[in-house]
This record gives sequence, structure tokens and C-alpha cells, in this order.
Amino acid sequence: MSMEVMVPNLLLPAVCLMLCFSLILCSKDGQGEISPQDVKFHSVDYRNVLHWNPNALSSSEPQYYVQYKIYGDKHWVNVTHCQGIRGHLCDLSKETADAREYYYARVQAALPGVHSPWVLSSRFNPHWQTSISPPRLKLEVTEQGIVVQLRAPSSPNMRKKDSCVSIRKWQRLIYRIYVTCDNIVQAKHSVNGCTNELLIADLRPSTTCCFQAAVHIQHLGRTSAKGKKSCITTL
Repeated sequence: MSMEVMVPNLLLPAVCLMLCFSLILCSKDGQGEISPQDVKFHSVDYRNVLHWNPNALSSSEPQYYVQYKIYGDKHWVNVTHCQGIRGHLCDLSKETADAREYYYARVQAALPGVHSPWVLSSRFNPHWQTSISPPRLKLEVTEQGIVVQLRAPSSPNMRKKDSCVSIRKWQRLIYRIYVTCDNIVQAKHSVNGCTNELLIADLRPSTTCCFQAAVHIQHLGRTSAKGKKSCITTL
């Protein structure tokens, strides 16, 4: 014999209210479990990329939606190439191309029927917060010595002729060149970033010299890592 549980009519509103409250709590728990974490900008040579981590509590793979805005603006703007993506980064170099401005970005995670709250990045300014790569070196041996040709890193921003814009457009650079000959440290040279060449003279014949270079931004007090070592032998 089956038994039916009868709920008095007076208790029905209370039961419905409890069920609704439980559904709301479950929904909020689901939202929190998929919220992205550690939303922040990483910027090298003005390539400004927003990164985030998936929620450690989530076993699902949600889609992500990214928006940005300039500091002071009221309205958020969708990043068209980062809507419903599965990855954990979004390149905002084009959207944040004006290095003088301050920006915010935010990320939302979504599963069918569930959307997380928007998670906000900290305020970001490309000019003050980008890191700079070391310059590229090209070495040439002449009768006078070794000519070191320097080329500043390029930004992702493009000129009208489809060539990249040098970061010298935004930053005053100082090149630091480190010289080692026959495994003995010889000198460190500092030259203005507007200089493209440096002659290392008065070297002994048949001497192998190796060069590394770094970029120093004086007003930021920031120096890049040293670049790859390049070596050449004198005549």
C-alpha cells in the first residue's frame, strides 16, 4: 500500500518559498564556482594581453566574455574577438592602443543557464606598465673594429604602410651594451636610444668578442633583461 504525504494548504506557500530560496542559492553557488580568477593585464612592448585563470572549484569549461572601457567612461564595450571563447587570454592591444589612457577590462564566465558575475581587472596604463624587450643586435667586422647595429623592439601597432611602430615613439630609451672579449669582460657602453650604431675600436686581431644588450627607461627606472649573446671575431 502506497502512502501519500499530504501538505496542508496553509503550509503550501511556505514550502514554495523554501524551494525558490533553495533554487536561488544553488544558482548563486553555480555562478561563484565558474567566476574567472586573477584577471590582470600582461604587457610587453605594448602588446597588452588580458589574462585570467579558470575557477579552481569548477569542473566544467565555461565560455568567457570580455569587455573593456577607458577610465572615466560610463559604458563598457564588447571585445568582438573575445566573446564566447574557451581560452584564458584576450589580446587588447588594438583596443588599448592609446598608451596615454587608463583602461579597465572585465571577464564573465558562462555555462548553459548560468552566468558568473563580471570580474574586474585593476586599472591599466600601457605607458607606465608595459615591460620592454631587449634590442636586437647585428654585428659587422671592419678594419676599424666591430660595428654594433641596434634596433629597438617593435610594438604591435601598425603604420599605414603595414610596418610596426617602434617603441621609441612612446619611450626615451638608453641602450646598454655589454662586451666580453675572449671570455674577459671588457666594458659596458651606454648610448642614447636615437643612436642606431656603435663602433667598438682598438681591439686586437683575431679576438672573439661577444655582445649583449638591454634597454633602460630612465624616467621609469626600469631595465629590460639582457638579450641573447651574439659573438664575432675581429680581422
